Amino acid sequence: MKFMRLGTRPDNFYTEEAIRFATPFLYENTLLTILSDLPSDLTICVNNITYLLHRFPLVPKCGLLQRLCSDRGDCSRFALELHDIPGGEGAFELCAKFCYGITIDLSAHNFVPAICAAKFLQMTDSVEKGNFVSKLEAFFNSCILEGWKDSIVTLQTTVMLPEWSENLGIIRRCIDSIVEKVLTPPTKVRWSYTYTREGYAQKKHHQSAPKDWWTEDIANLDIDLFRCIINTVKLTNMLPPQLIGEALHVYSCIWLPDLTSGRPNPETSTASQMSKQESVNKKGQLETIISMIPEDKGSVSVGFLLRLLSLANLLGASPVIKTQLIKRCSLQLEDATPNDLLLLSSDSCDDKDHIHDIALVKAVVESFIMRWRRQPNSSEDLIRKVGELTDSYLKMVARDANMPVQKLVSLAKTLPEFARPQHDNLYKAINIYLKEHPGTSKEEKKQLCSIIDCQKLSPGVCAHAVKNEKLPLRMVVQVLFFDQERSGSKTTVGHDFEQLKTRNIQSETQSSKAKDELKNKLVLGSGEESSGGRSKTPDTTRQTLEQESKHKSRRKKVVEMGFKKERETMDPRKTGIQRSRSHDGHNNNKGRER
Repeated sequence: MKFMRLGTRPDNFYTEEAIRFATPFLYENTLLTILSDLPSDLTICVNNITYLLHRFPLVPKCGLLQRLCSDRGDCSRFALELHDIPGGEGAFELCAKFCYGITIDLSAHNFVPAICAAKFLQMTDSVEKGNFVSKLEAFFNSCILEGWKDSIVTLQTTVMLPEWSENLGIIRRCIDSIVEKVLTPPTKVRWSYTYTREGYAQKKHHQSAPKDWWTEDIANLDIDLFRCIINTVKLTNMLPPQLIGEALHVYSCIWLPDLTSGRPNPETSTASQMSKQESVNKKGQLETIISMIPEDKGSVSVGFLLRLLSLANLLGASPVIKTQLIKRCSLQLEDATPNDLLLLSSDSCDDKDHIHDIALVKAVVESFIMRWRRQPNSSEDLIRKVGELTDSYLKMVARDANMPVQKLVSLAKTLPEFARPQHDNLYKAINIYLKEHPGTSKEEKKQLCSIIDCQKLSPGVCAHAVKNEKLPLRMVVQVLFFDQERSGSKTTVGHDFEQLKTRNIQSETQSSKAKDELKNKLVLGSGEESSGGRSKTPDTTRQTLEQESKHKSRRKKVVEMGFKKERETMDPRKTGIQRSRSHDGHNNNKGRER
């Protein structure tokens, strides 16, 4: 970065508590004589600092001080208060040191307060030729506006004095300079810039700068200044919308919490733990970023849009913003990946209590389906692609230990039947869920299996389902029946059915052996009791044994009779669990002839 050095004298300002002193300089016949014992005759108070200075170096260069001193008449000592000087005591001291001829270094970091204070003190060429304002303007035009990072840093410092910077034209001229460089072809970029993309530093020789070379540097600006630059660039129509989207993505990752990972940080991210002002600021930044997203499809990735939507829920954004984001996500949902959908709900409290935000994904899928139905000549390939995406997502979230069955079923039922030519992935998602949730009740298992159409299962998945002990028995019978219908051969299914019967018979045999052993113990117990001892086997054990026996008998009967009933009464035009419900509700009606 460039700087300008003014003055040649050493710094003779020194501090004693809250008072600043300066050793005066007296000009006599163009010879400089330092008079260390000359008392100050000008006292200036700026905020909490009192400056004991001298009229001779200051008043000739400051039009404001000339006017104030002339109003006081011929006083030997003047005391002035300049509490409203822009930039405060630091900016005033720069101006005072310039008047004393003390060496000062000006750069993009202190230019804005210096020129605002100099304008306030009226240190212009009309007061004295070669004054402070003219030197600052020359530095601004020749150095700051010509540099890339100098313009950005100067623009960044205008946040401290926005009104003065706006009135002096500093903001507008910095923005114009930055936009001009952003629109420069990458092959002509010769200035230094910040670019920290992974793998870029290892490439020694670059033919030209990357197309998005400018995004990281302007991402350090305040959101309002950033918006001004982006909107100005958009109005030129000289850059593709994808570059604008990349700039928004870089800015969001720097300023918005947890956008990159999509995981809420329990220490900083929840709205309840944020300060009220911080939450308001983040929400304002989020809404501004969303308003700047180009309308062109593909200008930003669907993963980025989904993370913005998740963050909007976290920060309590307005319903209008959420609806807008849901619509944008649905417009390019087919381009998403399952990992893009892995967003955690704002209800998640810590790393051990993650709940994937299925409600958010469901809202996007519903919006997609609604738009798909309204479009004439909609491609079924498009909705099938979204169906595959949804089922892949279900397989991933099925491992969530806190995932309720109802949410999983609700999302699965959102898609219409023709969106899934096969139900293999849906079956795999349910199987994963049952493995990860061994405590799933019978009713919940029925809810899960109700979304599967057994006719849409491949032979390999059917073979797995028949042997899957975690599935309800009714579904196993249905899988056997439809597998027989599809193959047209009774041999394979009969063999599988015999295996199922054998498995239940073996289970019943083991139960019978246990029953016999228990009876022997009962007999021995009776003998001991007859000899004066007490029986060690309670009556509840007999009841348990009888219940197990009845349960095994009922299961065997269901397997033998259920398969037969399915074959006789099943309507091939019905699917999945709906056939079973039809069979249960109309036991006295005969099935249609195949």
